[in-house]
Amino acid sequence: MINNIKRIGTEGEKKAKDFLISNNYKIIKTNFHSPYGEIDIIAQDGEILVFIEVKTRSSDLDSALNSISISKRKKISKTASYFLSKNDAFYDVFTRFDVIIILNSRTHTSLKHIKEAFVPTF
Repeated sequence: MINNIKRIGTEGEKKAKDFLISNNYKIIKTNFHSPYGEIDIIAQDGEILVFIEVKTRSSDLDSALNSISISKRKKISKTASYFLSKNDAFYDVFTRFDVIIILNSRTHTSLKHIKEAFVPTF
């Protein structure tokens, strides 16, 4: 069961990455780990550095969004801050926090990209 959940998550992250590339984002890092947590995808959208959380679900959009708790947002925010502190090339850039939701049903897969899904919380 756990391996299946991990596989579904990995497949969702790949679909999200492919979507971003097809929309002219430059992928900087995937699965970035820090002492505070993990960020699924870090990418550049023009001059903006985007920290992206990917959620893959078989249920509705609301459940995917609600699964990103305040605690999870804090971890993502702290991990983004950690990334910026370790990468001088991104010292003075604008940042954004997005969510990509992959909804899998029996008949098709859909992707929803929510830009500025949340503001950083420290």
